[in-house]
Amino acid sequence: MKLRIRFSKYGALRFIGHLDVMRFFQKAVRRAGIDVAYSTGFSPHQIMSFASPLGLGVESRGDYLDIEVNEPMKIPMNAQEMLERLNAACVEGIEITRIVRLPEKAGNAMASVAAAAYTAQLKPGQSVQLMQTGREESVPEQTFSDFSFLEEIIPAFLAQEQIFITKETKKGVSQMDIRPGIFSLSVQDGVLHLLTDASSAGNIKPYVLLEALLSYAGCPEEKMPPFWSVQFTRLETYTRAEADGALIALGDVGEAF
Repeated sequence: MKLRIRFSKYGALRFIGHLDVMRFFQKAVRRAGIDVAYSTGFSPHQIMSFASPLGLGVESRGDYLDIEVNEPMKIPMNAQEMLERLNAACVEGIEITRIVRLPEKAGNAMASVAAAAYTAQLKPGQSVQLMQTGREESVPEQTFSDFSFLEEIIPAFLAQEQIFITKETKKGVSQMDIRPGIFSLSVQDGVLHLLTDASSAGNIKPYVLLEALLSYAGCPEEKMPPFWSVQFTRLETYTRAEADGALIALGDVGEAF
């Protein structure tokens, strides 16, 4: 039986890497007494896959992993019992919020990812400076402690047919048009909300999009807020519905058990 687990990662644990998160869940599953299935061969391992690795320092309210359990389980339990057992085995900073049973033909979490929703907000004491243009020497025009100023800029930013960023890979430096992968942008109470492509083919990192937006707004490269000054939070991870291709949360693919 294939299961999909939705979890949050926050607080100090936002600074642990993906491999450590994977090891943590392997231990948590064993401690919870879940009859997880193992691969065959000389080095058996738990059958487990994560939807999308989270960058260091980024919090999440909507991350997913898939596991496979033996059926029937040695210790029968429904989704709620499994959720409670897993949370009892977790530490502060990781919380299981939902568990569903997947259809047999469902793709794994990693291969299914199509998009992700994020928020971005300046941490206390941090700010953004915009520069005046049309002068011999640019001087700071205004300093902002949140992203409210972007609200009036976003419509023109999204009206562009192409938005190029510089992307560095092992093969060198290239230009990438990220406009097709920006599904929505908005500002609420000074917090920037982003919905972007998160698939393996067109993944857009939230900080890259923020840099492009701030640059368009008039923030020079040398004044760009560093990554650590902005708190990013992944709210949800999405896939495409088979029926019409609409974005749906990864957890909506399965059903309760």
